Amino acid sequence: MEFASILKELRKSHGLSQMALAKQTGISQSAIAKWELGKTEPTATSLIYLAKFFNESVDYLLGLQS
Repeated sequence: MEFASILKELRKSHGLSQMALAKQTGISQSAIAKWELGKTEPTATSLIYLAKFFNESVDYLLGLQS
């Protein structure tokens, strides 16, 4: 699984819209949308922040572990 699908799945499993995730993380909704569409990739800093927010590892977010 790739980052785009993992992020979307995590967001939905937490009952969050893209806008709600944006508000809670301080990441723009447009960045989240682009990541979920696979148009852009997050920075290392954003990956770490998302990993902490979702209580997952960066490896998991990147699809390197199940």
